Amino acid sequence: MFYYVHGPLTELRPNMAVVEAGGVGYALTVSDTTHAALASKMDRQSPKTVKVYTYMSVREDGIDLFGFATEDELSAFKLLISVSGVGPKAGISILSALTPTQLAVAICTEDRKSLSKANGIGAKTAARIILELKDKLAKDNPLSVESGDNGGQISLPAGGNQSKLSEVTDALIVLGYSRSEALNALRTVDVEHTSIEDCIRAALKQLMK
Repeated sequence: MFYYVHGPLTELRPNMAVVEAGGVGYALTVSDTTHAALASKMDRQSPKTVKVYTYMSVREDGIDLFGFATEDELSAFKLLISVSGVGPKAGISILSALTPTQLAVAICTEDRKSLSKANGIGAKTAARIILELKDKLAKDNPLSVESGDNGGQISLPAGGNQSKLSEVTDALIVLGYSRSEALNALRTVDVEHTSIEDCIRAALKQLMK
């Protein structure tokens, strides 16, 4: 129903931001990542205008609005709550412990320990997140080093780490990019000699140009 709210940031508290739009103050539950992004814009004397992406959760006992500083974080949140047993509060908890990029890397490298750093997320839930999201990505976005759109190919040295390329591509897909977009962005990255997280950062710089 609401994709984002745009207006003065009037309140910022732990896990909550209030944005005024159309004379209404919208209370948004936010992650630590979004809170940090908004902190520099908080000024009660002269409120600054912000744009916060939203997700509305409707339950029998109430309606909650969740806010995100970026579309990437909103996409990561939607992926997380698609996992059985992971609700909006757990999603916010995970995104308070990990940025969207770190989350993507944790899922694609099956890093349960990083996911378990989030409050309320145990080893079993972390394992389920990895299992369901990796399966979902494999089903919806079959990976290949070839780009189906233009027939191009990313060249790696003989015996190069193709699994790393797949993990990086998976991570970019988690962040909301298509397979072809991810592969095109990675053409300028030395995947063979760069860490997974640095590969993702470099690709994101290309995608955001």
